[in-house]
Amino acid sequence: MPDTGPAPNRESERPLAVLFDIDGTLISSGGAGAESWRRAFDELYAVPADIGKFTDAGMTDPEVGRLTFVSVLGREPTPEEMATLMGKRLEALPQAVAESKGYRVLPGVEETLGRLRDAGFLLGLTTGGVEAAAHMKLERGGLNRFFSFGGYGSDSSDREQLTRRAIERAAEILKQPLDREQVLVVGDTPLDIAAAHAAGARAVGVATGDHSEEALREAGADEVLPSLEDWIPRTGPR
Repeated sequence: MPDTGPAPNRESERPLAVLFDIDGTLISSGGAGAESWRRAFDELYAVPADIGKFTDAGMTDPEVGRLTFVSVLGREPTPEEMATLMGKRLEALPQAVAESKGYRVLPGVEETLGRLRDAGFLLGLTTGGVEAAAHMKLERGGLNRFFSFGGYGSDSSDREQLTRRAIERAAEILKQPLDREQVLVVGDTPLDIAAAHAAGARAVGVATGDHSEEALREAGADEVLPSLEDWIPRTGPR
């Protein structure tokens, strides 16, 4: 669409809620997530389980657990087995995060979150991790204080649906419906981009994970950033 010049400064065109993925967007856990799955499978089934061989970045925790189970054990888990596996993985995660030598908050994240909060943006999470796992990962970096709500893998194993749930929660907090221009979803994978668009939000790709700026543009991101350093959402229609 051609540029028609500055848009009127209408509140409806200002982003109100900004939803962030976690792994590769806000932090790198240094492999703590994969290690917690490995420990859970080892304790329960005494089998090696490298989730990186069977799953892709951006998948939800329930998907990761199920696909890895099928790959290493050769069958679908029963509901009881899935529940036990998810519980054991959560039990292993805090220690795996604490012991991770590669854990780090990604460049500009803390400063940008503080700036957005102070500028009046409502900050939330949209992550494939179940809610407890999400906050365990953020705790070490001191980032939980920025987020009051989110959509999680514990809401749905479908990334689009958990993103919709996060948007619904933002609307409940703000006491108004939110249109596409008022919600940004920030993530580092094409799955984040696709889920944002499917849920009716704008997508911001940040190339601090495994995908390049070019790959995120090709995935259809409305805006692509090399990192979250010095970022502030742009206003006006797209």
